[in-house]
Amino acid sequence: MPTLPTRTIGPFTVSAIGLGCMNLSHAYLPRPDAAEAERLLLHALDAGITFLDTAALYGFGANEELLGRSVMHRRDAFVLASKCVLGEIDGKRGLDGSPAAITRVLEDSLRRLRTDHIDLYYMHRLDPNVPIEESVGALARAVEAGKIRAIGLSEMSAATLRRAHAVHPIAAMQTEYSPWTRNPEIAVLDACAELGTGFVAFSPVARGLLAGGVGAAGVPQGDLRGGMPRFQGENLARNLELAARFRAIAEAAGCTMAQLCMAWVLSRRDFVVPIPGTTRIDHLDDLLGTFAHPVSAELLAQVDALYPPNAAAGARYAADAQAQVDTEVWDDEPLAS
Repeated sequence: MPTLPTRTIGPFTVSAIGLGCMNLSHAYLPRPDAAEAERLLLHALDAGITFLDTAALYGFGANEELLGRSVMHRRDAFVLASKCVLGEIDGKRGLDGSPAAITRVLEDSLRRLRTDHIDLYYMHRLDPNVPIEESVGALARAVEAGKIRAIGLSEMSAATLRRAHAVHPIAAMQTEYSPWTRNPEIAVLDACAELGTGFVAFSPVARGLLAGGVGAAGVPQGDLRGGMPRFQGENLARNLELAARFRAIAEAAGCTMAQLCMAWVLSRRDFVVPIPGTTRIDHLDDLLGTFAHPVSAELLAQVDALYPPNAAAGARYAADAQAQVDTEVWDDEPLAS
């Protein structure tokens, strides 16, 4: 099996690029059939990826079930991450960070995943109705019981990270991070460095746009990205103009757009681990090709110049999704109303 470069996330040593499993079952279209999804997961392990990320939310449990039936016979080959708090409530997406809900969702996830423990278990979002200390307390008890090995947070602020860390060490913070979403640079990356918390970057290729996966026609009807302002109308047109300039930098570097994105994210801090998602084996191999195409500091600086904070046109989330996010925003960042 190939050996990829590694990085440290809390107590775990993982491949420097992990795999986000969401779009095998959830959010983005088109989705692969079950056999294709299983082949991709097994290929990821064969290619040396040792970090798989899922959540109770994804497909309302279907993504965890997919991992449970397809890769758990190789349980010792990878670090397994999943998430709670954000999930299905009465058939709809909702938040419940109460200790009782966390305990119940964890048991359901263990059953779907066909395992007796989850290595890294995140609070997917902050429930504003439950003090973070109570939610983390429930997770700490799960650590004591051996049902999870480490605790993570997702899409939360530096202040919330510090409050949580005071209850129990936080192994990882997961937040969107790419050239067009640089919010973690406001405070969270510094807080992670201070506390010894790893940082897991989701959507590191800008939800496919900076991998050349989105064109002027946008995304298919029903795709989650269609409700995000950055993928709509004039915002999308502007973002595709920037992407064309990004492509030119990648061509000058002798790599693909996706590889340039990954190189940029990996260059930010040595404790950052990106977890791109894909439904195609050739795209996964392209992402892993990042390590074979070093990018100069000069070209990475060109990416910085092209994508300063707030360069992307449009809000990151629609208003309802933004209301569930605790991350810092830039002073002049556009927000959906």
